[in-house]
Amino acid sequence: MKMVVAVGMGTCGLSAGAQAVYDAWRDCLSDSNGGFILMPTGCIGMCYREPLVEIRNNGTRTIYGDVTPERVREIYKNHILNEKPLHDAMVLEISGGGDMTGPEASFLRPQKRIVLRNCGYINPESIEDTELHGGYRAMRTALLQMSPETIIATMEESGLRGRGGAGFPTGRKWSFCASQKSDVKYVVCNADEGDPGAFMDRAVLESDPHSVLEGMIICGKAIGAHNGYIYCRAEYPLAIKRLNLAIKDARSKGYLGENIMNSGFGFDIVIKQGAGAFVCGEETALFASIEGQRGMPRIRPPFPAEKGLWQKPTNNNNVETFANVGWIIDHGAKEFMRLGTEKSRGTKVFALAGKVMRGGLAEVPMGTSINDLVNTIGGGIKHGRKFKAIQIGGPSGGCIPSAMASTPVDFENIPKTGAIMGSGGMVVLDDTTCMVEMARYFLEFTQNESCGKCTFCRIGTLRMLEILKRITRGEGIKDDIEKLSLLARQIREASLCALGQTAPNPVLTTLKYYPEEYEAHITQKKCPAHQCTALTDFRIDASKCTGCTLCAKQCPVGAISGTRKTPHSIDTAKCVRCGKCISTCTFGAIYKE
Repeated sequence: MKMVVAVGMGTCGLSAGAQAVYDAWRDCLSDSNGGFILMPTGCIGMCYREPLVEIRNNGTRTIYGDVTPERVREIYKNHILNEKPLHDAMVLEISGGGDMTGPEASFLRPQKRIVLRNCGYINPESIEDTELHGGYRAMRTALLQMSPETIIATMEESGLRGRGGAGFPTGRKWSFCASQKSDVKYVVCNADEGDPGAFMDRAVLESDPHSVLEGMIICGKAIGAHNGYIYCRAEYPLAIKRLNLAIKDARSKGYLGENIMNSGFGFDIVIKQGAGAFVCGEETALFASIEGQRGMPRIRPPFPAEKGLWQKPTNNNNVETFANVGWIIDHGAKEFMRLGTEKSRGTKVFALAGKVMRGGLAEVPMGTSINDLVNTIGGGIKHGRKFKAIQIGGPSGGCIPSAMASTPVDFENIPKTGAIMGSGGMVVLDDTTCMVEMARYFLEFTQNESCGKCTFCRIGTLRMLEILKRITRGEGIKDDIEKLSLLARQIREASLCALGQTAPNPVLTTLKYYPEEYEAHITQKKCPAHQCTALTDFRIDASKCTGCTLCAKQCPVGAISGTRKTPHSIDTAKCVRCGKCISTCTFGAIYKE
C-alpha cells in the first residue's frame, strides 16, 4: 500500500502558506517513482497549527504542524527516506486502533466527528476518494431500499434538529413539506454563513462537499422534490469552487440528474451565490434573493413548507444539518440517538475563535459543557489571561460569563442563559474585553445588516446603538440602561424576522451579567477593561522606563516628553490614545489606566 502525504488546503491552510508547502512536497516526491500519493485535503479543525501535513503509512497517521517549505525537506529526509518521524515537528499521531498521542491529542480526543468525519482526511476534489470513504452509500440505500415515509421516519427517530440555530426537528420539517400536494418542490441548503467568527459551514463545503450533496438528494427523495439550490456567499470562493467540481463529478457519475441509479428518481442542484447580506440567513429573505429580488423577509404564515421558493413547497436546512443525514442513514437512527442529550441528540460543530489557545473547529456530543470546549479542547486562554466569557450564537447570540462555564451546550440550556446556540460560532473573551464595547460591536453589525423593512429593527437598533456609543465615549447617563432595556424588549416583540428579534441579545446578556461595567462607564466615566479609548489614559511606569525616547519619536501629537536615559511622561490632555507608544515600547513601561 502506498504511503499518503496529505496537505491541509482549506482556506485556513492556504492563508497560512499551504500552497508553498504542497509545492515543496511535490518537488521532493517527484523522484519517488510513484511510491507515494500526494493529495490536498481540507481542514481537520486544527486551524491554529496550519499548515498541516499528514503522512499515512501502514495504518498510522502522523500529523505535522506549522510546516514550512524548508521543514518539508527535513520531514521528507527523516520520515520518508529514513523512516524516522521528526518528533519535534509532530503535533499528533493516530494509531490504526485510533489511539492518539502528541501535544494536540487533547484537541481531537474528546471529539465525536460525524459532520467532520471526512474533513481533513479525504481529497475533497476527488469523488472517487469520497466514495472510498463511504460517500453516496447512504444515498444508494435511501433511493433503492427506502420509501419517502421511511426516510422521514428515520430522521424523526434520530432526533436530529436543525443546526442553523432554531433547532427545529428535521424529520418533522421534512414531513410538513412532504405532505404538500404540488407539481414542483424545492430543497434549499443555506450556506450563507455570516456570523463573525463562524466558519463551520465553510470548512465542510471545502473539505467534504459531497456529504452535503448526498444529504440534499436524500431530502429530495423524502419530500418529493427534484430541484435543489445551495445558497452560498460569494466570500467563500474555495467552497464554491469545490462545490461546483463536486456537482460536476456527481452528474458524471449519475448521482445527479434523471433516474439516479435506475431508481426512477431524479434530482439536480444549482449554486446561487449571495452577496454577503446577513439578513439572507433568514430563509424567506434567502428565497427572495434566489428569485432575484432584494433579500427581505416575508410575513409568515404561509410557511416555506407550504409556499417557499417561487411560492412552491420548500424545505430549507443548513450545511451541517444536511451533512448529518448520510451518516444517520448509514449507521441508523438509534446510533445517532446515543449521542447528546434527551432533547438534543447527536453532535454539534463549533468554531472556536477569539482569545482561545486553539482556534479552530470542534465537533462534540450535544451537552458538552462550555468549560470542556474552552479549556479542554480549546486549551484555555492565550497569554495566561483570565477566561471572562463566551459570545455564542453570533451577533444574534449573547455573552455567557465564565462563572456559568459548566452550562451544557444544547438547545435547552443555552437559551436559559439569555443567549442562543445559533449555528455554532463561539468567540472566547478574556479579561481584557470590555463587555459594553462588545455589545456595541455586535449591535452595530446587526444594525448595519438590517434590511430596513421593520421600523422597530431599522430605527430601534439605531437608537440602541446611539446609546451604546455615548456610553463608550463617557457621555452616558443613568437613564440609558433603562432605555436600552425598554428598546430591547420592543424590538424583540415587534420585529418581523429573527434578525431583529435576536439583535438585542448581546446587549441584554451583558446588562444581565456585567451591570457593574455599564455603571462604571456611566457614573465613573471609566472602562474597567481599559478598552474604550475615550475613557482610558495612557501612563508611563517610571520604574520601567529607560528613557530610550522611541515612544516620544513615534507619538504623532508630541504628547510624550523627557530626556534621554530619564523616565518620560505623557500629557494626557494632548494624548489621542492611538496606542503607538504601547506597541513601540519594548520594556512594558507604558500601560492603560
